[in-house]
Amino acid sequence: MNDTQEDMRDALKRVAVVLKRSEIPFALTGGYAVWARGGPEPDHDVDFLVASQDVEHAAAALADEGLHVERPPEDWLFKVYSGTAMVDVIHRHSGAPAERGTVQDADLLEVLSVEMPVLSATELLVQKMLAMDEHYCDFGRLIPVARALREQVDWDRVRRETVESHFAAALVFLLERLDVVPPSS
Repeated sequence: MNDTQEDMRDALKRVAVVLKRSEIPFALTGGYAVWARGGPEPDHDVDFLVASQDVEHAAAALADEGLHVERPPEDWLFKVYSGTAMVDVIHRHSGAPAERGTVQDADLLEVLSVEMPVLSATELLVQKMLAMDEHYCDFGRLIPVARALREQVDWDRVRRETVESHFAAALVFLLERLDVVPPSS
């Protein structure tokens, strides 16, 4: 493990503990949620999801604990810094405000010795697939995720919830052809 990964892991734990203590509904999402479920470890940042109505409470709780909170121009997240490690706290995904139901539907898992809610593998895949567009369509990053999580995913739900996305349909087609996922039932 390199210093960057160690810093990100420490930031992940620190932010999760603050959110838990503050009783703010949240869930680990993104690359570290995939990693917590058996996928490859990310090398960029840590992502948490909070409901849109909990954004201000979450930002205040994290700032009160001495973490640096930054509001970038993007209106779907805020950033938290623990030392040099960056944590994205996301409150909108797939173009819609994050709902408490999505956050509260997460599974409690032990991640780095801290019990925390982690988005389901199905929800993770749906969100990652709906994030694809003509500017970001990297199947090479998503195929290993799908392969690592395939037994944990409700593929029929993924197909239903991503049916409007041509990029998602292309990825599912490719995953079927590669025998990563079963054909549609």
